[in-house]
Amino acid sequence: MLRVGALPRIGAGLRALQFRMPEITKRLDRAELAKRVERAEKLLQKGKTAEALEEYLLVLRDDPENDVVRQLAADLCLSLSRNADAVRLLGDLFERQVAAGDATRASLTYKKLARHGSPTWQQKVRFGQLLEGSNKKLAVGTYEAALADLIKLGKKQESAEVLTRIVALEPIQANYLRVAELAAEAGNRKAAAAAYQRVAQLSAADGGDAAQWHERAYQEDSSDPGIALAYGRSLLAQRQAGAAIFILEAQMNSGQVTPELREAYATSLVAAGRYVEAEPSVWQLFEQNPSRVQQVIALIGNFLDGEQDENAVALARKLEQFQRRRGERRQFIAIMEDITAAHRPCSQILEFLSELYNASNRENDYCQTLLKLFDLYCSTGEFAKAAECLDRAAEVDPYEPGHLKRLDQLKGKIEDGRFRAISSRFSSVSKPAEQPAHVDGPTLGASTLQDLMLQAEILVQYGMRSKAVERLQRIQELFPREEERNEDLQRLYLAAGVTPRYAGAAALPPAAAAAPVPAPAPAAPAPDPAADVRSFTRVAEITRKLYHQGTAPTVLSTAVKEIGTHWEATRCLAAMGKAGLPPTAVDQFCAEGYKKTSVAAIAELVACLQQAVEGHEPLAINDVTKASTLASAKKAMAELNPASILAIPLSDGEETVGILILIHNRPRVWQQADLVVLKTLSDQMVIALNNAGLRRLVKNLSVTDEKSGLLKRASYIDLLLAESKRAIQNAAALSVLLMQFGKSASMIKEYGEAEVQAVMERVGQMFAANIRSNDLAFRYDTTTIAILLGETAEKEGMLAVEKLRKIIVEVRFPAKDGAEQGVPALFSAGLAEAVIHTDYDPVDVVTEVINRAEHALAQAMAQGPGKIVALGPALATGAVA
Repeated sequence: MLRVGALPRIGAGLRALQFRMPEITKRLDRAELAKRVERAEKLLQKGKTAEALEEYLLVLRDDPENDVVRQLAADLCLSLSRNADAVRLLGDLFERQVAAGDATRASLTYKKLARHGSPTWQQKVRFGQLLEGSNKKLAVGTYEAALADLIKLGKKQESAEVLTRIVALEPIQANYLRVAELAAEAGNRKAAAAAYQRVAQLSAADGGDAAQWHERAYQEDSSDPGIALAYGRSLLAQRQAGAAIFILEAQMNSGQVTPELREAYATSLVAAGRYVEAEPSVWQLFEQNPSRVQQVIALIGNFLDGEQDENAVALARKLEQFQRRRGERRQFIAIMEDITAAHRPCSQILEFLSELYNASNRENDYCQTLLKLFDLYCSTGEFAKAAECLDRAAEVDPYEPGHLKRLDQLKGKIEDGRFRAISSRFSSVSKPAEQPAHVDGPTLGASTLQDLMLQAEILVQYGMRSKAVERLQRIQELFPREEERNEDLQRLYLAAGVTPRYAGAAALPPAAAAAPVPAPAPAAPAPDPAADVRSFTRVAEITRKLYHQGTAPTVLSTAVKEIGTHWEATRCLAAMGKAGLPPTAVDQFCAEGYKKTSVAAIAELVACLQQAVEGHEPLAINDVTKASTLASAKKAMAELNPASILAIPLSDGEETVGILILIHNRPRVWQQADLVVLKTLSDQMVIALNNAGLRRLVKNLSVTDEKSGLLKRASYIDLLLAESKRAIQNAAALSVLLMQFGKSASMIKEYGEAEVQAVMERVGQMFAANIRSNDLAFRYDTTTIAILLGETAEKEGMLAVEKLRKIIVEVRFPAKDGAEQGVPALFSAGLAEAVIHTDYDPVDVVTEVINRAEHALAQAMAQGPGKIVALGPALATGAVA
């Protein structure tokens, strides 16, 4: 019941609102409405609640916009237990409050309405909308209640709308499933498909089985490309490749083909063993994105495993052309090596690989591949092809072990003429067993002579006459008077300027020489040394790069990269340090696709190889699995997984200062010419490291001014002379830069010696910290700084000056005469590029460039502060010469 004490307050409220009641046409005037409200208040005061209610209802009839009266009327209805009327009034009041945007009052009204009656589903939806921003959990509960009412009423469209709001607040799998099922019942197939697709995604994210939901989504809408792709992938994951092809093929024929769809279709075809049909899609994906090369490689392997050899070779040739256009032929050869190693032997792919080796001048690999083909053809009974392979292999290296046994396998299985032609290649090594020759020492064949001649020829071409003479003296000892019957050796002696001399005045005739010791067999056709000569000439190229490096770490980094790349190593390691001690510096190069090795593994391998190496000679381990010397490096071997290793000591005189290691992931037999080249390169590495260390030492010794970090003037001439010699040796540019901040006498007079000294020290510190590691900065005099710019021509030197100017832009001299800040520290600069020529004396080069740099500085000072003059060597050639 309504408390009587509250009646005066209600009346007062009504009176206060009487003046806010709107003017409405065809209604009673305000005075009449006010009288009714007053009458209702008096009735309430008398306890006549029912009569008061009737008055309020009459007021609402004539003034339906009066929400205050409606609220009072609803309260009176509740006090009189007229719940139906109260619910109707509260419902109207809630609708009006929602329409007016009064969320607070609407929420209070809805709660009272829900307490005394059952709101309609529309009211529940509106209340849920009010709660979405403040209380999502209560909003979801309200929507659920409205949804239950709608389902009972069979209103599917409205139910779908309410359920969409629930999903927006709680996007969970169960809610999406309800949306999908409701949309399917309502016949909205696209909405159902989209919802089932979302259910599948959420199920997969939770680690569940999404296959059934992908299928349901596809059943609802099979035309959607995304749904079809997802269903196809689901089928493929279930190893239903045929079904996946059926689903995806329709989308492929639709004309809207995405890379994802093409990839899934190609994968399905491959899984079904339909490799020929998959090839166009795989290749198109690869052309669009070359990083997908592994898919092409895998397809070649599938062709081989499926015994579709012609298709495998055709695709491999196609890939080779593509890689060659990109300049990646070497990487392609490595790919083909991996393919042949991982799949069944195939004659056609081995023939293709032999073509690649032959075109790349990799004779050893070419020969080994031909021998694999020989064995394969013999196993299949194709002896004519086997004979062809043996003939080609013998042409490259007739001294390969096992050739005579291979020749015996062909006996009686090929034409006699063909057999004799092949056997003639081995005439120098096929001596009858019943005619052994008694010799005092080991028998030396033509291959040894050819190897020594090749080494000597390379050394002569490179200008290393002393080493070439050593090789020729060795030939003279092992093959006395061989030059009398070998024109190539005669020419080699002439090229080296060596005249063979033997004990005794008279030369032995060929017949007499052959009596005690059998004459060396006539030289069989030897491999063309052009490839080895090219490798040897790479020494100059790599050495130049090493000499251009200013620090020891960059020397090591450049060495391992250049050497590892040229010799196609899987890894190339350089470690500095004495044997028995941990390495003091390590750098490594890894071929593409290989990760860097751990420091612990490198240290273990280095320690093992330093113990195994004898003296200063290289150690070649052609088959790691059979090498007992690596027993102490088991952990490193497990991590590196090498097939062959070459270790070359780094020697500084008689002292071993480090080691260079080349690692291959496949067996490799190192040729003597390679060892000579690599040994030479290791010597150049040590020289470059010593040069870098000397430069660093010069900077760190007492010739460096402690405060400014600049080198002292006393070392200027010596270091400029050393840099000029280095520039002449490497055919590199060298420039001298002089920067003067003013006349020293006038500067000291104006600012004081201490202040000038402080400014110059600060400038020196900034310059020393920002120049390159191979540049040298000197304190030339009180207000002048000199910089030797190595490998820098005049144009680059001008850019360096501008860089130095920007570095000190904030440096100023002390302020004077009450000024806020001092004058900026501007410098005038003179730049001169040295005249570098191999025919010029370094002393003359230094003298000329010093004079020209000082003359350029004088001109710059004459033009005013901040000027730069670069004086070119117009007349310098005559001055130097």
